[in-house]
Amino acid sequence: MSTAIQVNHVSKRYRRGQIGYGTLQADLQSHWAALRGREDPNRRIGAKDGSFLALDDVSLTVPAGETLGIIGRNGAGKSTLLKLLSRITAPTEGTIDLWGRVSALLEVGTGFNLQMTGRENVYLNGAILGMTKREITDKLDSIIEFSEIGDFIDTPVKRYSSGMKVKLGFSVAAHLTCEIMMMDEVLAVGDAAFREKSQAKLREAARDQGRTVLYVSHNLDSVKALCDRCIVLDKGQLVFDGVPDAAVAYYLGQGS
Repeated sequence: MSTAIQVNHVSKRYRRGQIGYGTLQADLQSHWAALRGREDPNRRIGAKDGSFLALDDVSLTVPAGETLGIIGRNGAGKSTLLKLLSRITAPTEGTIDLWGRVSALLEVGTGFNLQMTGRENVYLNGAILGMTKREITDKLDSIIEFSEIGDFIDTPVKRYSSGMKVKLGFSVAAHLTCEIMMMDEVLAVGDAAFREKSQAKLREAARDQGRTVLYVSHNLDSVKALCDRCIVLDKGQLVFDGVPDAAVAYYLGQGS
C-alpha cells in the first residue's frame, strides 16, 4: 500500500504572548530575527520570554486511502498538526512529506474570500488545487446540490451564516479533485441531517474513491463510525495509535 502522508519527528514551538497566528510569514520573520540576533517581531511588548511545544517529536505514517481519526483534549495539538500538514504553518523541527493534493477545511470559512460569491469561491478553490475551469464546471452542479445553498450560490460569502459556510466548504472539499482531505471539527456546526450526509460522503471518498481522510472531532461516535484508525494526542505528543475503539477507550481513560 502506498503512503499518502509521512511525518518524521515533527515539533512545533510557539512563544508565549506571540502576536502572530503561526503563519509561515510570521515563522520566517521570527527565524530571520533570531539569525540576526534581533528581538522577535512577533513577541508582545513586555511579554516574558518563554515558549511551549504545541507538538513534540511526532512521527506518523498514513497510507493512501485510510481514514485517520485524531482525538485529544483541547490544546493537545490536533489543530496544530493539521495546520502543519496543510502547509498553513511550518514545523520548528522535523519533516513532512505529502503525496497528493490537499483539500483542508479547518474552520468555518477556511479558504473563502468573503467578498466573492459562493460560485466564485468554488472556482477559486478548484484553481488552487490545480483544476481547470472545465473540470470545476463539470462538478459545480453536484457541489451546489450537496451544499443545499441553492439560490444563495451567487450571494457574497460574507452574508452566509456559519452553517451555510460549513455546508459549502465541506461540499467543495468533498467534490473537487484531491487525494488528501483534512477536516477539523467542521461538522459540529451543521445541522444533524447534513452531518449524517457528510459522514456518508467521507466514507465514500475514502472507501470508494481511495482518498486519504484526516478527521479531527470531539464526537467520538463519529470517529468510531468513520475511521479505520485513530491516534490520540496529549500535550503535543502522540500517545496512542490503533483501532478507533481502542483509541477512544484510551482517551476516555486518561482522566481516570
